[in-house]
Amino acid sequence: MSEIRWTAERGATIIDEIESVIVGKRQAVETAVIGLLCSGHILIEDIPGVGKTMLAKALAGALGAIYRRIQFTPDLLPADVTGTSIFNQKTGEFAFRPGPVFANVLLADEINRATPKTQSSLLECMEEFQVTVDGTTHVLERPFFVIATENPIEYRGTYPLPEAQLDRFLMRVSMGYPTAEQEVVVLDRQIKEHPIHSVKTVVEKEDVLRMQQQIKDVHIDPSLKQYLVELVSATRNHAMLALGASPRASLGLMRTGQARAALHEREFVLPDDIKALAPAVLCHRLILKPEARVGRADAAQLVAEIVDTVPVPVVH
Repeated sequence: MSEIRWTAERGATIIDEIESVIVGKRQAVETAVIGLLCSGHILIEDIPGVGKTMLAKALAGALGAIYRRIQFTPDLLPADVTGTSIFNQKTGEFAFRPGPVFANVLLADEINRATPKTQSSLLECMEEFQVTVDGTTHVLERPFFVIATENPIEYRGTYPLPEAQLDRFLMRVSMGYPTAEQEVVVLDRQIKEHPIHSVKTVVEKEDVLRMQQQIKDVHIDPSLKQYLVELVSATRNHAMLALGASPRASLGLMRTGQARAALHEREFVLPDDIKALAPAVLCHRLILKPEARVGRADAAQLVAEIVDTVPVPVVH
């Protein structure tokens, strides 16, 4: 069995297991798995009660991974996230007590309710996969995957994520309401118990690490690299955008395109992979000018406009 086929089958198994809990949201589930395979992190921005927390728990359960949840609140301190040094009276020395960030899957619930200082405690963890406390660096176990949630309609007592924090998230995902038929399925599944309790471990953590390495071998044509760079560059020159996407977005588009191709059992990236992932990778990195907000434009509309206008290369 080829490596690509092996990765595609393992990825489909993870997605199917998560879908035993999350009904009718295959695109959001696939996007989360793509983020995992890219060693990235995702931000889920949506209204309460649509399954943000369950997605994180189901993913961790399918991986048999260490799962931790941090409820972000205004009084949460950085040490409550990363850990702290405690004085041991018996040894006369300080001993490091790890915080909940030492996990494989970390749910940062309602991340925008914490102060900027506490939000920033995740920056090193997400970018460098390590924690530095009192001058000592502690390496996080791989895989390390952050799923952060925020409620877009609740502004009281919140602190908007700064651009540097948003840029650390590989993708932003929205779950959305289920259809009426899907909501009936949700009711049927939870008559006796929540399906989250029946989630099985379908892959091992070592499998995830192997998949993360394997997607890097998926071929991406030089013309496609040029194409995605042009997409990102267009955000920097758009008349309605005060801030465009960074080079980290270009890297994100390339890597997520490789992961999506692998999940679809292809050894090469197609333009459709880039186009499908562009909104999730780019929208949260953009800052609109005031006149764009007055005209009721949003980042998703502008990204769609850019995708429509940038010529798509012909990949042979």
